[in-house]
Amino acid sequence: MELWALYTIISIVAVIIELFAPSMFCINFAIGGIITAFVSIFWGNLGTSLLLFLLTSILSIFLARPLLLKLIQKDAKADFKSQYVEKIVKVIEPVSTTKGAVSIYDERWEARLKYEGEEIPAGSDVKIVGHDSLILFVERV
Repeated sequence: MELWALYTIISIVAVIIELFAPSMFCINFAIGGIITAFVSIFWGNLGTSLLLFLLTSILSIFLARPLLLKLIQKDAKADFKSQYVEKIVKVIEPVSTTKGAVSIYDERWEARLKYEGEEIPAGSDVKIVGHDSLILFVERV
């Protein structure tokens, strides 16, 4: 088997694994494999191609992975904001600055008052004004 074909197969397998177990880790081996496959077309030596594959994969882990993770997290935050922030929801457990819950699309979410204030009783409507991870910040409507 030609070396370029071997590294292309490695890249495809790494992409498939990344699709089923998204961790932004296996994609680095796909990047290393594609680079090595391209170089192996012109210069095919098993020892040097293996070294090139390892080096490009490791460099990809340290250089590309942080950038890809930032990009994905940025998109997830934007999607969360567009889906929930500014929505009017129903309080299902009294909301204060330290406890509470609201119902969104028949799901229970932890909620807190954004600013100090009087506790909001269950059954009230509130507006989502922000979030911190999975805790929503709300204010009276």
